[in-house]
Amino acid sequence: MTVFGAVGNVGRRTVAEALSRGHDVTAVVRDPARCTELPHRARPLVADADDPDAVARASAGQDVVISATRPAPGRERELVVTVEALLAGVARTGVRLLVVGGAASLTLPGKGPLTLAEGPDFPAELGPIATACTAQLDVCRAAAAGADWTYLSPPALLEPGERTGDYRLGGDELLVDSDGRSFISMEDFAVALLDEAERPRHRRTRFTVAY
Repeated sequence: MTVFGAVGNVGRRTVAEALSRGHDVTAVVRDPARCTELPHRARPLVADADDPDAVARASAGQDVVISATRPAPGRERELVVTVEALLAGVARTGVRLLVVGGAASLTLPGKGPLTLAEGPDFPAELGPIATACTAQLDVCRAAAAGADWTYLSPPALLEPGERTGDYRLGGDELLVDSDGRSFISMEDFAVALLDEAERPRHRRTRFTVAY
């Protein structure tokens, strides 16, 4: 498999989870200097996820591509450019694409069409990344016939933690526990990603996970 954004918070945990399951992993980074941060069993590749030709080359011969890229603050709109390039690249090779997306467009339980981003408690400073992630999902849905994609939205809170191997699956609605919390560790988020990679259940659609 190929993992873009392999040294980011979710990407590095995805690479580690894949290696622990015995997968051959091509770990893609933009900055050659960051190759030293990769596990020694991962195959480093310097490439740009915004380049459809580079995506096609990186995906050729693979069984799945996982994108865990995340733009720096102020560059949120790059998410749309990146997912367009990823979809175009994998469409040439026929390889499945799993996209790590955002939670903002998930609907709030019992609130009808109201999304997390539209809720009263959503932090204003997260507005740009929320808008970009919603547009990212829209691009995936518009490309439904051209690429084999899956979009995974995290819960409201995604933080480093422990790997338990446990999580719940959902669709377009935010998952909350009995106390109203919506969260999962990055480690278990990576478990969910790899479970979907190995046993596809959500082709050309969005799903979410949480405890």
